[in-house]
Amino acid sequence: MADIQEIISLIQNPTEEDTALIRKAYDFALEAHKDQKRKSGEPYFTHLFATAKNLAELGMGATTISAGLLHDTIEDVPISAETIEKEFGKEIRFLVEGVTKLGKIRYSGTSKHHNESLRKLFVAMSQDIRVLIVKLCDRLHNMQTLQYVSKEKQLRIATETLEIYAPIAYRLGIRKLHRELEDMAFKYVYPEKYAEVEELLKKKEGIEIETLEKFLRSLKKELAKNGVTEFQTDYRIKGMYSLYKKLQRMEIDRVHDIAALRIIVSTVAECYRVLGVIHSAWRPLPGRIKDYISVPKPNGYRSLHTTVFTGDGGIVEVQIKTPEMYQEAEYGIASHITYKQSQREGKKQKMTNPNLLWVKRIIPIQENWNESTGQKNLSANLADVPRWVKELVEYQKEAGEEFISEIKTDFFQERIFVFTPKGDVIDLPIGSSIIDFAYAIHSDIGNRISGAKVNGKFVAITSTLQNGDRVEIETKKSAKPNRKWIEFCKTTMAKRHIRNALEK
Repeated sequence: MADIQEIISLIQNPTEEDTALIRKAYDFALEAHKDQKRKSGEPYFTHLFATAKNLAELGMGATTISAGLLHDTIEDVPISAETIEKEFGKEIRFLVEGVTKLGKIRYSGTSKHHNESLRKLFVAMSQDIRVLIVKLCDRLHNMQTLQYVSKEKQLRIATETLEIYAPIAYRLGIRKLHRELEDMAFKYVYPEKYAEVEELLKKKEGIEIETLEKFLRSLKKELAKNGVTEFQTDYRIKGMYSLYKKLQRMEIDRVHDIAALRIIVSTVAECYRVLGVIHSAWRPLPGRIKDYISVPKPNGYRSLHTTVFTGDGGIVEVQIKTPEMYQEAEYGIASHITYKQSQREGKKQKMTNPNLLWVKRIIPIQENWNESTGQKNLSANLADVPRWVKELVEYQKEAGEEFISEIKTDFFQERIFVFTPKGDVIDLPIGSSIIDFAYAIHSDIGNRISGAKVNGKFVAITSTLQNGDRVEIETKKSAKPNRKWIEFCKTTMAKRHIRNALEK
């Protein structure tokens, strides 16, 4: 039987109360599910343990880990929500009920019942993002054991994972979950394509790593010559599904980031210093220098990327970041669920990558709940729920029966960052137009748009925007939407506002 100490050992400086709570949840779940088996023949409790362990590895606190152990008790065994509250408090009940929302609803892509369950999940996660993190960790283990269920169920669960859960993990910036969910689902949803990409990767991976290691030896010498000695390195191999999507746009010989070198330095200033050293010694590939530190990706990812010619026929991508940036790239919002109190205490946690020896100051999640009201303590300095989650909740109030297909377009596709004249950031799906931008600010702005400047130049309002564009909208009271605008809109939200305005 899985040992509870395995989970507790992953928690940074657990208190006696933390340990006692997790042990109580462990024992309660073990007893509640003692007669249940999984399709694999294993005790059902192995799934609950794996979910809780995934949460601990993400740095979640004792309350969230306990909710992970208990997340199936209301749904699968005759234990009421009231019993959970009596034994563990209102906060854990809230988290467990939030995770239960999807319950036994089957995903079909258009199911009215499934739409409703997703709406409830989004509302719950807007109130407390931990609900979604527990659900993602639950889904991760379900995907890891998907081979034991029927073919029909494999396809249904994998499709839902690929279309809903993996994109959500990406938008939350949790690479650790996003990539695993995506690649495992890819294998079941597109098995033939998966096999093709797997074969390609086998052929290219060894060559790429050999090129990268040879380049790294030269780079270390060059950095030492320039006085840069405090750094760590490792590399990452591109995910299978990520490579598949890239191969839909280009040939394999044009993909230069199958293997990417990562350099970890102590400060942001050092990141730029290392970039300068690299560019002074090796010629960069035009158009492949990306500054995600000054302009992060929409999911919060920060790093400097450059692709250089190695001088012997090879091409290598290099990613330069600080330990904080590395941690954020792997754990996303899970590393941001923070409190000032913990910051004052100066708690530290070692990075989980064994190749990286840096110690990062991390602020673990604070479990702060008002038991008398059954609500979060708003004075607890909780990290804000991402704005897009709040927008998603508002969005679903207006969405129709095509809710799932609409959110896949408006929220879960690849994103771009576009700036207002004041420097505010609006994130939109790739391919969005100025009209989409205007409606993303406010429906009144969209309805009254009469012209626009992009990067200081007047352009047609139907123009497609690029990442980093600065957009200034001009409006007139007499202006009104045109039905032809719909053809140039990417977002369902903009199309809906235009149709509503035309009807009025």
